[in-house]
Amino acid sequence: MQKRYLVTPGPSPVPQEVLLEMGREIIHHRTPEFRGYIARATENLQKIFGAENDTFIFASSGTGAMEAAVSNVLSAGDRAIAIRGGKFGERWGELVEAFGGQVIPLDIEWGTAPDPQEVKRLLDENPDAKVVYATLCETSTATATDVEALGEVVKDTPALLAVDGISGVGAMEMRADDWNVDLLAVGSQKALMLPPGLAFLSVSEKAWKVIEKAERRAYYFDLLAARKKLKDNDTPYTGAVSLVRALAVATDMIVAEGVDNVVARHRTLAGAMRAAVKALGLELLSKSPADAVTAILLPDEVDGAALKDRLEEEYGVTVAGGQAQLKGKILRLAHMGYMAEFDVITAVSALEMALADAGYDVKLGAGVAAAEKALARG
Repeated sequence: MQKRYLVTPGPSPVPQEVLLEMGREIIHHRTPEFRGYIARATENLQKIFGAENDTFIFASSGTGAMEAAVSNVLSAGDRAIAIRGGKFGERWGELVEAFGGQVIPLDIEWGTAPDPQEVKRLLDENPDAKVVYATLCETSTATATDVEALGEVVKDTPALLAVDGISGVGAMEMRADDWNVDLLAVGSQKALMLPPGLAFLSVSEKAWKVIEKAERRAYYFDLLAARKKLKDNDTPYTGAVSLVRALAVATDMIVAEGVDNVVARHRTLAGAMRAAVKALGLELLSKSPADAVTAILLPDEVDGAALKDRLEEEYGVTVAGGQAQLKGKILRLAHMGYMAEFDVITAVSALEMALADAGYDVKLGAGVAAAEKALARG
């Protein structure tokens, strides 16, 4: 018998209460009952996002919310700054180009966070830039961005600040209103403790002024159409009924724990994972590590792809590998959402054993001991 453990940065583990909610009998999407779930979930999301802005629920992956943040804002030929320090920063640029915009790239070394002063320089040099597209947690490198500092740079310019918070929000601090975030995209299958299938977008008043004037090329993701329905806690098209009901339950759990407490829990888990990595003689990829996921640089003599497969096949622990030029060179272990102390300890223990199997000189128990010390409650 093998028990399975999901330690990937999406999908992430889902609580039983949330799974059970999805198993209840289906209800119609044009009913007061379903609109009540939307209202409840939306209010919770606003607390988690730190935003009183209009907040939309789409039946899509998080990329759908990213697309909405491009297709509703940019007219053909509009210019936008895309911070590209990983696969998902690159996605912002790809979306801009897909909808006829011109990308002003800020390319940074993978594993580093953007310098807000570099963003300011680009805005000064390109005063017609309509949006700055950034990423809270660059999942491909487990790197955190100082969104608050970016907001300070962007807020007094005509440009909007759009943030991919898909893998970060719910695990890391986000105060969209206070930090001047105009468009915040989030996905369901990360720290919000849901299966894949929902995306969320928070839209500021500053953003609405741009959206209302833009030559939008959106249909399903048309935010003006969505805003009309949101007034009645409804959606323009069929809502993902079971997932939205589960969303209400999952976000109830987060709000009940306390958003600040949830962020603190993730910070503790991340600290324990980093301590374990150090104790095993390994290094982090990121110079600005995120609290949702940790990227571990592997020694040259260790085949990352084979190590990932061994973890899953021999120990039942599913982790993520590297992407693009990092393929086979890193492992990414998540500690987001429905995870606690012993999830980290289990993941570290499996990593130690798999490394030993691969011939790496590891002292079994060293990483676990370091994690336990970091997690000790007194």
